[in-house]
Amino acid sequence: MSRDLTLQQIVEGIPKSMLNASDKDLEGFQKIVDETIKLREGHRNLQKLIQNYSSSVIQRS
Repeated sequence: MSRDLTLQQIVEGIPKSMLNASDKDLEGFQKIVDETIKLREGHRNLQKLIQNYSSSVIQRS
């Protein structure tokens, strides 16, 4: 589900609060984004492990 955005669309989507945020606020926001990405990747990996486990159990039955 990739979507190509133009730079203008990206900029228009940035809230004014983000544009006026301090460096410290942006660093905190970046940490949240980074952890969210890790969590999403972990969730995908967990789903794959469960699917693989389920498939192997079904094949053994």
